[in-house]
Amino acid sequence: MTAQVDSENQSRSIAAVERAMDVLLLFGRSTRPDLGVTEIATELDLTKAAVHRILTALRSRELINLDPVTRRYSLGHAAIALGRAYLARTDLRAMAGPELRRLAAQVHETATLSVRRGDTRMYVEQVVPDQELRMEVSLGIPYPLHAGSSSKVILAFLREEEVEGYLTRHRLDALTPRTITDAAKLRTELAAIRRRGYATSLGERQEGSASVAAPVFDHDGVVIAAVSLSGPGARFKPRMQAEAPVVVEAASRLSAQLGYHGVTADPEP
Repeated sequence: MTAQVDSENQSRSIAAVERAMDVLLLFGRSTRPDLGVTEIATELDLTKAAVHRILTALRSRELINLDPVTRRYSLGHAAIALGRAYLARTDLRAMAGPELRRLAAQVHETATLSVRRGDTRMYVEQVVPDQELRMEVSLGIPYPLHAGSSSKVILAFLREEEVEGYLTRHRLDALTPRTITDAAKLRTELAAIRRRGYATSLGERQEGSASVAAPVFDHDGVVIAAVSLSGPGARFKPRMQAEAPVVVEAASRLSAQLGYHGVTADPEP
């Protein structure tokens, strides 16, 4: 009888841990900066009482923060530290380092590496030039795949069914007034990106910025990341198209290091 009770207790403990992990992973894949109890309960098919218990436990370990004003939750310091520890061990970051440094030194604008995470992408590395006015990005923050050059270039080179799946699952919310929010216009933009081999953005994710990005493919030809150059719009916009080839070349060298030997589009002027 005791063995049976112990087994039941162990099963309940495992189930509780799995629910807690589900909640934590929901924050990780969400494109929203914070979540409410009702949203979490609905998304994971849990009761609000269960969500409250889980959030309380996660807060006690600083994995989740609670805003006392809005009563909404966001990732805590401990969760961010775990994410940074993972990023520090990502080989792609180490491989991309020399390419990013070369780009930043050559063009004198910020060079970044973004990786895909489900229906989002995040910056995992950047090299910032020695400029008084410069762009800097936040590492480890998920962004939707329809806003900004790095996002669009990843979305453009996904399989057609993946693109349509993304458009079905997500509203094209505006991050700025320049974000493409019409599905038909986005499809047209993605087709143009595939033809020329790179994406551009003028303030679509962050107002006042200009950027150009190219895709990085793994050995199976699957797009997994993006290399980009970005700078203040007033300075970088006139040079953006001219600098596209060097971004494409850097991304192609990274793809080759990952075992990809396919042919990418020649950058159009």
